Amino acid sequence: MSGPELITMGCRLNAAESEAMRRLAADRDDLIIVNSCAVTNEAVRQTRQAIRRAKRARPGAEVVVTGCAAQVEPETFAAMPEVTRVIGNREKLEPQSFRRMPQPLRGSAPASSGPEAPAFGGMTAEIRVSDIMTVREIAPHLLTGFSERSRAFVEVQNGCDHRCTFCIIPYGRGNSRSVPAGRVVDRIKALVDEGVREIVLTGVDVTSYGPDLPGRPSLGLLIERIFRHVPALPRLRLSSLDSVEIDARLFEIITGEPRFMPHLHMSFQAGDDMILKRMKRRHSRGQAVEIVQRLKDKRPEIAIGADLIAGFPTETEEMAGNSLKLVDECDIVMGHVFPYSPKQGTPAARMPQVPSALVKERARRLREASLRRRAGWLKRLIGTRQRVLVERDGSTGHAESFAPVRVRGGEATKVSNVLITGLKDEMLIGDAL
Repeated sequence: MSGPELITMGCRLNAAESEAMRRLAADRDDLIIVNSCAVTNEAVRQTRQAIRRAKRARPGAEVVVTGCAAQVEPETFAAMPEVTRVIGNREKLEPQSFRRMPQPLRGSAPASSGPEAPAFGGMTAEIRVSDIMTVREIAPHLLTGFSERSRAFVEVQNGCDHRCTFCIIPYGRGNSRSVPAGRVVDRIKALVDEGVREIVLTGVDVTSYGPDLPGRPSLGLLIERIFRHVPALPRLRLSSLDSVEIDARLFEIITGEPRFMPHLHMSFQAGDDMILKRMKRRHSRGQAVEIVQRLKDKRPEIAIGADLIAGFPTETEEMAGNSLKLVDECDIVMGHVFPYSPKQGTPAARMPQVPSALVKERARRLREASLRRRAGWLKRLIGTRQRVLVERDGSTGHAESFAPVRVRGGEATKVSNVLITGLKDEMLIGDAL
């Protein structure tokens, strides 16, 4: 094995940051880095399981846990006998966080890393977790991509200034902060020169890009600048967006710029106005339906994905039905469904809870509705010609709408014209022309 083993939980931003950590710890073959997620209690449970499995497989390796769960509850992971070190989201950007620890690794008090490192009684893993709310910039080495893929994720924003009642992530990521456009453009130029054909702009709340920068540039202005200064970039996407922040400039880019791919992942969360209000979301159900309709009126091929939470506290059957109907009304063909689970420290955890069996049942219904919508969408693409970016394996890729395609006769890392001839296991099949 060359370099550390990376175990990544959660979002695309975590995936991008894992690649940055891989480079920071490139000389550590004896290291396992677990990049955790705190979005749900289930995500934290899965992180703990992953730590135990990894340590059993490589008992001699050091285990470093980082990410949002490590940031908001470091004591949970410091108490695990498998863990050597717990570092926060700020500290994972620092090379010294991945240096070898002196022996013995455990069995004494936690090693101190300065005044910001809390000491938890009886815990023996080193803890380096500082106040994420004091972070004001994004480390430049996190403008990263994936060398093994034709697609690269580039972080343009981190943190979040909103306080949705179900979400702990602002306390794991800190306040919203943006990368200056010049640095973003330079990084994308370098990636395109390395052969990357598609860029995905990513962040915790990517549509909040810009207010903290001089001149308060918008996300739309950033994208315009990317297209202007990197003419060789053929494809660009957003990782996700808050529909209420699609201003006129961004709307025109999404619907009128051919290099912006016709695929959007919306942070809808629910389809009932009362639930949206209790979540402290900033849009209404009607606004969600209206923005999708406007987008599709101007660019019908746009494919819609969405985050949806099932069983939010106080949700009635009627409210759950409104979220279920949103799948059809917004033509959601890539539904990312979360069964709600209370997260300690959030206002929603103190609200009247829906029974867990009912939460699971409502999540199942949402998934099935989204899968039905997806199946119909994919079937309608049979017989069409699609422009597919073929991955480095030479046989798989994604159409502009992000439909997955298995390609016969494609050329790795190139955009190919593909005739779609069939569908198998939720993946289109086609021949390069």
